[in-house]
Amino acid sequence: MTPTLLLPATTYLQEAAQQLAAAFRFTIINQPPTTPSWFLYLTETRLELRDPTIATGPVYVDFVGGTLGYRHRHGGGRTQPLAKAIGLKKGICPTILDATAGLGRDAFVLAGLNCRVHMVERSPAAAALLQDGLQRAQQNPQLNAFITAHLQLLHYDAQDWLRSESPRYDVVYLDPMYPHRHQSALVKKEMRLLRQLVGDDHDAYCLLQTALSHANQRVVVKRPQWAPTLGDSHPNFSIHSENTRFDVYLVKNT
Repeated sequence: MTPTLLLPATTYLQEAAQQLAAAFRFTIINQPPTTPSWFLYLTETRLELRDPTIATGPVYVDFVGGTLGYRHRHGGGRTQPLAKAIGLKKGICPTILDATAGLGRDAFVLAGLNCRVHMVERSPAAAALLQDGLQRAQQNPQLNAFITAHLQLLHYDAQDWLRSESPRYDVVYLDPMYPHRHQSALVKKEMRLLRQLVGDDHDAYCLLQTALSHANQRVVVKRPQWAPTLGDSHPNFSIHSENTRFDVYLVKNT
């Protein structure tokens, strides 16, 4: 596996960079690398994922502003497809394990619907970006209590975490990396860079089987509309949106 390279923006940030590198086993560099093209860049305000070969700007986790901040303030309601797939109903807020947290978007949406969500991310770089986003959100007086009560980050392999003596969850949510589609337009920069960080999730079907053995109520798998189900799995039903499908697997004897 290619080591994650961390570049501090200034010498003033060397100590913070060393702490981050120790926590996630990063390699600190003094200038942008040529191979790989992407690297983490630590500024005084946030941690960024950069790739000079992509013309658009850096990728970072922002739970305060941007699309996620707007969605949190104005809400999407429990009628949205993700909420329906998770099984949200009036007075029912299941505990959720987001086993492929990525950049935390769906986890944050579910937390905004009053669910307690544990985000599991095995990629050190993605986990570091998530941690940075959570810490900055907790510095916001309007979000501090909300983040603390609803979101927790776990830097683990999800299969190991599910098999451990951790509490069982009502719902396990999976959003594995989408399969390649050679005829489609280039996916947006976040997904292109995220694929470089986490890989192609070749063990997604194994994760599904593990999740089915450890969820209390259901497992939900997010897929593009055109993609097949994971392996030979057969969901009980699916919830559809314009471009996305949520395959729902009900756990027996619940």
